[in-house]
Amino acid sequence: MSVVLLTGFEPFDNEATNPSWEAVRALDGARVGSATIVARQLPCRFGDANEAMARLLREYRPAVAIAVGQAGGRTEMSIERVAINVDDARIADNAGRQPVDEPIVADGPAAYFASVPIKAMVRAARAAGVPAAVSQTAGTFVCNHVFYGLMHALSHDAALAGTRGGFIHIPFLPEQASRHVGAPSMGLDTLVSGLRVMVQAALEHVEDVREGGGQLH
Repeated sequence: MSVVLLTGFEPFDNEATNPSWEAVRALDGARVGSATIVARQLPCRFGDANEAMARLLREYRPAVAIAVGQAGGRTEMSIERVAINVDDARIADNAGRQPVDEPIVADGPAAYFASVPIKAMVRAARAAGVPAAVSQTAGTFVCNHVFYGLMHALSHDAALAGTRGGFIHIPFLPEQASRHVGAPSMGLDTLVSGLRVMVQAALEHVEDVREGGGQLH
């Protein structure tokens, strides 16, 4: 039986909850086709988060590994295309660390592309009535840090050669948005439904679909 690893983050930046963890843990143990979802929480701390992700990859050797993170202000579920090799934190992480213009992996490549079928996943989510789009930037905080660390591990560990990886940013929950005037939100049930169909699409599509998903700016 294959495993799909989903990770979410602990709360950060004075939030009481993190929608990424609430959404992925709702799917822990769920079956999608012949695969079982394993959901685990990552710390919102530079370095520690990638160490935790590496341990999970070694433990579960998943067919697909997708990290999920909060992106307050976004209006839809955003499947990230690219992770870049830089930490540049506008705020401190949960350990008080605030790296500026530091590489995630010294001498690592400038960027990695997701290896999950990002456009097939967007199509599946939209077909299920869930707002979704391809995103061209995962930022430079702990989310991008983990996305880059995940893809770096998959490209360097022969035991993980068959694992495909990616990252999904999701909006605030409504209870969070109520404290941020004008901020968009998405209900937990919708987020969970979106993640489930995206996981299914990732398992079903070895090759991505070819359709527009770019941005003008």
